[in-house]
Amino acid sequence: LTVSFISPFQLSPETLQEVSARLRKDLLRGLGKHSHHKAPVKMLPTFVRATPDGTEKGDFLALDLGGTNFRVLHVRVEEEAQKVLKMDSQICAIPQEMMLGTGEQLFDHIATCLGDFLESHNLKGQTLPLGFTFSFPCEQLEIDKSILIRWTKGFNCSGVEGKDVVQLLKEAIHRRGDYHIGSVAMVNDTVGTMMSCGYKDQSCEIGMIIGTGTNACYMEEIKNVKRIEGEDGRMCINTEWGGFGDDGCLDDILTEFDVEVDKTSINPGVHIFEKMISGMYLGEIVRLVLVKMTKDKLLFKGQISEALGTRGLFETKFISEIEDGLENAKKILTELGLDWSLVDASVVRLVCDTISSRSAYLCAAALATLVNRIRNNRKLGHLKTTVGVDGTVYRKHPTFSSKLQKAVRLLAPQCDITFLVSEDGSGKGAAMVTAVAQRPAHQSRLLEEKTVYILTPYLQKH
Repeated sequence: LTVSFISPFQLSPETLQEVSARLRKDLLRGLGKHSHHKAPVKMLPTFVRATPDGTEKGDFLALDLGGTNFRVLHVRVEEEAQKVLKMDSQICAIPQEMMLGTGEQLFDHIATCLGDFLESHNLKGQTLPLGFTFSFPCEQLEIDKSILIRWTKGFNCSGVEGKDVVQLLKEAIHRRGDYHIGSVAMVNDTVGTMMSCGYKDQSCEIGMIIGTGTNACYMEEIKNVKRIEGEDGRMCINTEWGGFGDDGCLDDILTEFDVEVDKTSINPGVHIFEKMISGMYLGEIVRLVLVKMTKDKLLFKGQISEALGTRGLFETKFISEIEDGLENAKKILTELGLDWSLVDASVVRLVCDTISSRSAYLCAAALATLVNRIRNNRKLGHLKTTVGVDGTVYRKHPTFSSKLQKAVRLLAPQCDITFLVSEDGSGKGAAMVTAVAQRPAHQSRLLEEKTVYILTPYLQKH
């Protein structure tokens, strides 16, 4: 009977190959000039046109805003030692009322905290370039121009949606008038993850996050990014792969529990792939399975405790802890007010293992799509590449990373993939994006592209 609950979560290698093939089609839709508007996988250009080459150097600031706190950092890139050093950092709180106030208040607060940081670290006299990790849905129009599409995560500041957040930050700094910043680079957290690993390992061309949410970015050939002018070189694409399946293409592998998790979420019908994989939802999937099994008298003598019956109370971290040992499982089941037997504890471990394994295998299928795409783009028989990874599910779960790596090897046999855990992608990584954008070759490239863009109509006339 237990098997009937578990088997819908067990995906065969053939099913994973099929998932990978479906994502491959969705990547193309997202990259297309006319199809990207309706594509569930958005494939957003980041205007990051290169990965680190080891020549980057200097001092940089980084701002990281993605929740109720934001961080300010001073980062030094040392070419000789090939190191990215966090010199100093400071965390600033954002009060609840400010999250719902005006955009001007929010950016004035950020500019004040940045000013205080520069003052206390004697950096006010310098004009340092700044990397800005802003973890909200944005449409990026240039490396230093990013329009907020909508607020999420409890923010709802007026006068920001539809506006360029770089401009809002610069205006707030200008209103103060007591310090200056250099050029600004907008950074998505997956790109930061890739770049923070890219200084240590210059073959790092993919960034992946498996934490509260999931997403990935990779280096794509510019000629394939149809909404960007240009033929030569590469650009990092933020896939936003959490939205895979939003058009119903994964409905055949969704279980009744996935459907329930989606239905009761704050954004039903959106981010279907993410809801099968990420830390925000895994605990709830396990809870729903355990509740159903208990109702069917397969667990806990048919008695559902108040905690088990309450949405959100079975935390994703419990999965890691339960899989780590039977003693942990017993402790957690007791804390949840359940009358358990040894058989119950073993079955709960099996349920946790099944659901976390499915998450790892689905991630592997998606990652295989990206590495195979890079290999085919470059017409290589064999690709050697590195993936920079971050996120609590990947870092904290006892077997997630090994299962994911094993499955990717199976699904992308012609790719040799190294996995590097990122060090502070939204801080050091953001500084690295800025450092790469400062490189002379990168600067002249941008100038060239702008010149071509300006001259083309003139040349066509003459």
